[in-house]
Amino acid sequence: MDVVQALASATQLVSAMVSAVGALEQAAADAHEAPRRLQVLENFVSDLEVLVQQARQKHAHKMHGPQLERQFQSLTGLMDQLHVNITKARRALKKGKGKGLARVVWSSVVGDPLMKYIQLIRDDLNWWLELQKLTQSVSNVIASTAKGTPSLVRVKSENGYPVSEKCDYVREILERDAGHRVVLIVGLSGIGKSCLARQIASAPPGNFVDGAIELSFGRWCSRAACNGSRSEFHRRLVRKICKFLVQIGSMTVNEDISKDLEDVCCLLQTALVGRSMLILLDDVWEQDIVDRFTRLYDNDCRYLVTARDEAVYEIAEAEKVEISKEDIKKISKGILLYHSLLSVEELPHVADVLLDRCGHHPLTVAVLGKALRKETKVDKWEKAISNLSTYATCAPGPVSYVNEKEVETTLTIFGSFEFSLEAMPENSRRFFMVLAAISWEEPIPEACLESIWSALVQDSLFPIVVSKLVEGSLIIKLEDQSMYHMHDMVSLYLENKQNDAVHTLLTDSFPEYAALVAPWLFIFGKDSAKVPAEQKIRSFFSLLEFMEIEILLASTTQALMACKSISEFESGRLGFSKMLGPRIAELISVGSATLIVAVAKAITVVFFQGDYANLSQSLETAGSVDKLICVLSGHEDSSTVANVSAVLAKVSEHVSATIADEILASIPMDRMAELLSPENEEWHEIVFTTLASLIKVGKLKAVESMIEAGIDKKLLILLGRGSEISQHHAIITLKTFCELGAPLQECMGPGLLIHLPWQARLSLERFVLTNQNVVPSLKPQYFEVLLHRILQSDSKEIIEAIQGLLPLAERANDPRVQGLLLGSNLSDRLSCLLECREVGNNQVRSQTAFLVMKLACTGGEPYVRRFLELNIVHELIAMMQCTTDELQDSAYHALNQIVYAKGGTLVLQRFLQLGTIEKLVNLLDRKCVKTKDLVVQLLVDIAAVGTKPCIERMLTSQVIEKLVALEKIGGCFSGAVSRYIHGLNMCKNIQSAERAVMKQHILRKVRSAARGDNLEASLVASVEACISEGTKGASSSGRRNK
Repeated sequence: MDVVQALASATQLVSAMVSAVGALEQAAADAHEAPRRLQVLENFVSDLEVLVQQARQKHAHKMHGPQLERQFQSLTGLMDQLHVNITKARRALKKGKGKGLARVVWSSVVGDPLMKYIQLIRDDLNWWLELQKLTQSVSNVIASTAKGTPSLVRVKSENGYPVSEKCDYVREILERDAGHRVVLIVGLSGIGKSCLARQIASAPPGNFVDGAIELSFGRWCSRAACNGSRSEFHRRLVRKICKFLVQIGSMTVNEDISKDLEDVCCLLQTALVGRSMLILLDDVWEQDIVDRFTRLYDNDCRYLVTARDEAVYEIAEAEKVEISKEDIKKISKGILLYHSLLSVEELPHVADVLLDRCGHHPLTVAVLGKALRKETKVDKWEKAISNLSTYATCAPGPVSYVNEKEVETTLTIFGSFEFSLEAMPENSRRFFMVLAAISWEEPIPEACLESIWSALVQDSLFPIVVSKLVEGSLIIKLEDQSMYHMHDMVSLYLENKQNDAVHTLLTDSFPEYAALVAPWLFIFGKDSAKVPAEQKIRSFFSLLEFMEIEILLASTTQALMACKSISEFESGRLGFSKMLGPRIAELISVGSATLIVAVAKAITVVFFQGDYANLSQSLETAGSVDKLICVLSGHEDSSTVANVSAVLAKVSEHVSATIADEILASIPMDRMAELLSPENEEWHEIVFTTLASLIKVGKLKAVESMIEAGIDKKLLILLGRGSEISQHHAIITLKTFCELGAPLQECMGPGLLIHLPWQARLSLERFVLTNQNVVPSLKPQYFEVLLHRILQSDSKEIIEAIQGLLPLAERANDPRVQGLLLGSNLSDRLSCLLECREVGNNQVRSQTAFLVMKLACTGGEPYVRRFLELNIVHELIAMMQCTTDELQDSAYHALNQIVYAKGGTLVLQRFLQLGTIEKLVNLLDRKCVKTKDLVVQLLVDIAAVGTKPCIERMLTSQVIEKLVALEKIGGCFSGAVSRYIHGLNMCKNIQSAERAVMKQHILRKVRSAARGDNLEASLVASVEACISEGTKGASSSGRRNK
């Protein structure tokens, strides 16, 4: 039985049940016949349950399909509602039993309740049948709308490549229903295969409703590049496929570590089920790569493949499209005009000779066109033709992996590179040659190129030199980003120059410049450059060259912060921590004060929480802690105080109590207080981290020393004048003070609290205004009465009972109160109240959500754990989607307090397990504005308190793209992305360096999603400003919850 048959059988059963309801209605007046008819209806429901269960088990492997899942959910919901109404009907039948006058009186007083439930059952059944009829129509409408809606996944075409006849031809092939799944574009290197493919993918045929996406492989992902190593080739292929899965939102950025190729291909199969997407596989060198994609089933994807390797040409069942010399002849003049910035009238008559000498090759024409930019003198063009022949003859031969057919063309291309370089200044040529040490598999940040330029000790400005290379088509600057890329033929030209480049940068340069560039090569260099870069770094540590080590550590921090992704950052961080970790104790013991400060700054970036245990042990053994304390006491500048104090505070968590006490006494609390002033926002995050570590170790003793230094007063000033993020950290710190028993009532009395922002007042008044030592008297009998009243049908009684429970909820963390509340079935009854969705229960549900909020806020983890067990949290999420404002607000505020409560991490773990984060992100597509507004706020809350996996899951679920779409609507959604970044700034579960990388990732997503929109410039500017302010502490301009 397939799914369609199962649903058809279900529809037949439901139709039969409608008839059974009619028979029940006719028998309602007969006290003997009605129970039998009701039993028949119950039997129908049982049959339907069995049918659904069998179908679900049979098709368990297809339950990832959202439409199929929704159909099963609708049937399950129908059965649940039928059970409820049948039970109520049976109860009404028993109450209505009687004879003669008694029955007439009963019906006249309360009406006929049986008829009421019969009507409800009929309505439910008819509604479900009508829903099935509408499903196909709605599906067709959605498909029609989706067809005309631009996809979030897009491919950008390249400027300067005219649209050719081949473009229309390939598009026609892809539009054929019976066409091959693979269209293979072949041709010589640099002939325009990728340009043609991107032209097509940038505006894919309408049958690809999920858009188009590009995945570039290159020679790096080939067996030849891996020296025949099968395992290394598979590792690289895994990395590429994982990147593809991240792009389409089916994997988080950190999940590609240590995955098997077959496992990743299974994930790829699951990710593409049901999708209709044009997938551009660019520069493929192995037939196995294409085969792995074409073996995927249950999708309508087609593959546009570009390849230069003849081995790939033999792909079976592929439509081959070759770009011939005749094809490029038709577009070569257009390419020349674009890059030379000349009109047809201005173009010298010898241009046709130049094109013939170039073989009309697009890349060669583009390079020469830029070299002759705005040049109209005939003699210059004739010299270019002559020089091209000379350079092509003298150009270094291509490496072995170029096909024999391509050697002549490749020499001509290399000759054009030589000609372009000859026209450049010497410093530009030298800079270009050392770029051979860089791996151009992915775009490279501008800061990396600038550091390499600095190592060459040149007089001219970096922007001038790099612009010359961009103008000459030797490197490509990505639009709207400080990133650079390189054409694979240019990279091929530099292939045999990488050893010389590494030698120039690391051996021939002065030691201080080698120290500057080595970390960049370690992260962004080719494999042949990473090993000598690591050796150079280790040699600096071994020789204890203080000045070079200081430069090296500063450059390491900059290189890590320039990483494009968390996985790249984590890989680089681990590599540096392995080199730096064993040397830190020695560097601190024998180093100068400035070197120790540099080491401390590097530690705050390179080392994470788990690294401090080993570090602390080595520092304690070597006696380096005293040296750190000495440096701290001898420096007054903010950077030194903040960074050295942060390291000492983290170390104190892992050393003996005696040393921990010494560290606590050495921290200049008065300077910490100064750094917490509103004008020192850039230091707030690291200072709050330091205070948290000291409190964790020193408890009340640490808090008392902080209060003595006036830190509590500084925190109160931040509550009134600080940024939103600083207020958040101040509230957490003050609450910690109160929980440890610090005497804050004098400085935080009612007179002060009424002047604070409402979030701060709400968070602090429970600690300040309540005597923690007074416990309300416990009266179990009265509590049982309240529990009983909650079960009543009268809304007024239920609400009064809930209000009677609030005083106990305020003391939910008291052991005796906790035992009373958790030992009862209160949570079960609250769950039932939230599930009662009749309109008349709205106020009851709202009050129930408020009680749940109080219990979670005060009681913490034990109550949150119980709420998760009873599915109360997800019921609140469902309530947030209703159409009643009061209920939506109540649900949101309850969820807000639950995720911020001490048991909030349990909620986030459950969200990750059940895919709730993805569902919340998808709610941003709902029609209801109120729902979307509250979901935005909840996602910001999750970003503020979440873990790295939570935030990564949101990012891969395209939360930024959806927030950008909401920003385009305006109104209450203006500033949605900035609010999300504010939430990220408040998160204490990620390191500062990770946060910086994430924010740059968000900025790239915003640029991509907003490209071409009227709001693009203002939106990107506001996000850039928000990110810039966040590096100093955060902006206070974010929207506050109301």
